Amino acid sequence: MAVDLLLGLQWGDEGKGKIVDVLTNNYDIIARFQGGPNAGHTLEFDGIKHVLHTIPSGIFHESAVNVVGNGVVIDPVIFKKELDNLAQFNIDFKSKLLISRKAHLILPTHRLLDAASEASKGKAKIGSTLKGIGPTYMDKTGRNGMRVGDLEMEGWEDKYRALANKHESMIDFYDVELQYDLKDLEKDFFNAVAELKKLTFIDSEEYLYQAQKSGKKILAEGAQGSLLDIDFGTYPYVTSSNTTAAGACTGLGVAPSQIGRVFGIFKAYATRVGSGPFPTELFDEDGETMGRVGNEFGATTGRPRRCGWLDLVALKYAVQVNGVTDLMMMKGDVLSGFEKLKICTSYNYKGQEITHLPYNIEAENVSPNYIEMNGWEADLTKMSSPDQFPPALNAYIDFLEKELEVPIKIVSVGPDRTQTIHR
Repeated sequence: MAVDLLLGLQWGDEGKGKIVDVLTNNYDIIARFQGGPNAGHTLEFDGIKHVLHTIPSGIFHESAVNVVGNGVVIDPVIFKKELDNLAQFNIDFKSKLLISRKAHLILPTHRLLDAASEASKGKAKIGSTLKGIGPTYMDKTGRNGMRVGDLEMEGWEDKYRALANKHESMIDFYDVELQYDLKDLEKDFFNAVAELKKLTFIDSEEYLYQAQKSGKKILAEGAQGSLLDIDFGTYPYVTSSNTTAAGACTGLGVAPSQIGRVFGIFKAYATRVGSGPFPTELFDEDGETMGRVGNEFGATTGRPRRCGWLDLVALKYAVQVNGVTDLMMMKGDVLSGFEKLKICTSYNYKGQEITHLPYNIEAENVSPNYIEMNGWEADLTKMSSPDQFPPALNAYIDFLEKELEVPIKIVSVGPDRTQTIHR
């Protein structure tokens, strides 16, 4: 049985958590394949809003098993808080939440290193969430990291101590003023590790292989967005992992030949959190309206998101790199009330018009070229069928499908799982 993928096609915050929650009824296993607690997947149902950071978004479904894959980095302290927040739902975590032994651990000193590194960059900072993600992946590639499986081995505390001591000497190297009490941070860390060890650790690549052989349906859940990919994103303003479809193979141990459908999620407009280039960013009333109506604040950081018109150049690129088979458009309801909508269809790049994403999209090199389409006034949030869509929305969708050459199968018209229209 092939493994289906679900991932974001922009700079994150596309609405992946909601769609995983909607699709989970069709799957036996939901598996996160990369990222860490810098992700914030928001789900809303029964009038309650839930934000997950590391735990896969299928956790609220009784029938689904949720796997945290080897490509994920786990902060035990944040993980414990997530578990505590879910305690009221009486979820059997021992059987419904499985963790790869090969997933790397975020130590308290990783977070301190992140803060010291970002502070040292001054105006050149990249907008890190300061969750310790980057330093943890650096230890992973530097072959110094601690993994979940280490917690089952004798002397893991000694390994922790050696790595934490190394980190402290690195923090001193940055020569920035950083106030912290490591003993206090370690108290929370060791308490959280004790809770983490009560869960089920697995050799995830073998588990998923056997699940495939037995006919189980698996959905791989990505975090962040394709334009934040360490290789294919707007480097250096990116995350530290592969957020594209290829990351699912390395982040779960799934063979490329076993990938099935690739669900790509995008907003009907564009947003970005933190630093980095954003060719279609708006600084006017339209941008302010998008942010206000769309409640554009980071689920993890609370930072306001930068807003702009849909960038078709970047979206085509993400569809291409990921091999997307099915598209899902989120937040169409936010665009209700705009008299005219703009879509970026090409760039002026160093004096030439281009339709592909170039090496550098900083403002001094790139300016967007737009087409204009009619907007719609209708309130989409109460609609339950594509037959109810206003003509201008259908025209918007038809244009995107033609340009992207991939069908838009789902249109989301609100945050609740019921506000999801299948086409």
